[in-house]
Amino acid sequence: MKAIVIGAGIAGLVVARQLGLAGWEVELLEKSPGPRRDGYMMDFFGPGVEASERIGLYARLAAAAYRVQAVEYVDPAGRKTARLDYRKFSRLAGGKVLSLLRPDIERAALDALDDVPAGRVRIHYRAQATRMRVENHGVSVTVNGSPDAQVDADVLIGADGIHSGVRADLFGLERQYLRPLGMRAAAFIAPDAELHARFENRFVLTDSIGRTAGFYGVGTNEVAAFLVYRDSPEHLDGPGSDSPRERLRREFTGLGASVDRLLDLCPEHPYDDIVAQILMPTWTRRRVVLVGDASGAVSLLAGQGGSLAIAGAALLGEILGPVDTPGDITPALVAFEQRWRPVVEAAQASGRRAASTFLPANRAQRFLRRWVIRGTAVPGIDRLVARQILRSIAT
Repeated sequence: MKAIVIGAGIAGLVVARQLGLAGWEVELLEKSPGPRRDGYMMDFFGPGVEASERIGLYARLAAAAYRVQAVEYVDPAGRKTARLDYRKFSRLAGGKVLSLLRPDIERAALDALDDVPAGRVRIHYRAQATRMRVENHGVSVTVNGSPDAQVDADVLIGADGIHSGVRADLFGLERQYLRPLGMRAAAFIAPDAELHARFENRFVLTDSIGRTAGFYGVGTNEVAAFLVYRDSPEHLDGPGSDSPRERLRREFTGLGASVDRLLDLCPEHPYDDIVAQILMPTWTRRRVVLVGDASGAVSLLAGQGGSLAIAGAALLGEILGPVDTPGDITPALVAFEQRWRPVVEAAQASGRRAASTFLPANRAQRFLRRWVIRGTAVPGIDRLVARQILRSIAT
């Protein structure tokens, strides 16, 4: 049995590994030139913890995790306005909460391909799928527009993210399924030893209205920046629009000396995209299935994107099964969607609720957030919040 997986992100790498371990041949196609370097910090918890333990990936993730001690909000002068003890809440939530940069999750999944017998999973970077055909007997993908570069397989798995090309070609245009949540998120990593020393082991956020900038020390002398701001039609890329770097400078200048320094370090083309979800009536079409953000992006506000990517990909690999007992492809894909859709939809509902409060719209909302965070230091309230974490894990 042979699979084509399009997209070498978290979901694509994990499903390729699991199928390879089950004896499948896998062609993994990724249009980018190599693994991504930039990305924001993610709280890894929930379904992905159990799944990563089951498939032997958790130890690699734990080894790459950052030891965040606290989440702090600061005003433009750098004064702390609220603080959350991150280690305490990790313990209250069972201790299985990891802080990971998205590229580190992908790197762990990429390294885990070493567990697969040589030759079963082949990764092709700079490989753009330009034509896809689905027949009763199989699927075929043309790569980089060359008729000589056609790959045939038994199943096609679209794991190419929220702006999925597989989804656009075989399920319909993006606008049918994209649900924006009213904001944009940007992220980049830049070298700065002084800022790294200042923010190591702390996740610091600006206590601001309508926008927030976050930063934390990574590596040995680098700082990761994470910026979220309200979306508007003027942010659309096109003739006369700002470049992403200029847009971020306009939105975030004045939030403090550290933020201004990070803006000076911002690369010309940082990651900058809408915060949105993907809502679809079906994730499968004959021998094609979408997984990860391609089918059910929950948004960064749900806090489980990486976790769900791993858990969903692991489940898909298990349902497709080993090649010595192959089943009918289409019923297997339908069974995957039936089992996994309720989990994704619950996380999406959580993300939509969070969208209404993530960026305070006025001083009153900001004041309320401060006191909610300060209240978590009170015995009893901390356990109440931990129960909310555990309830989200259970979903």
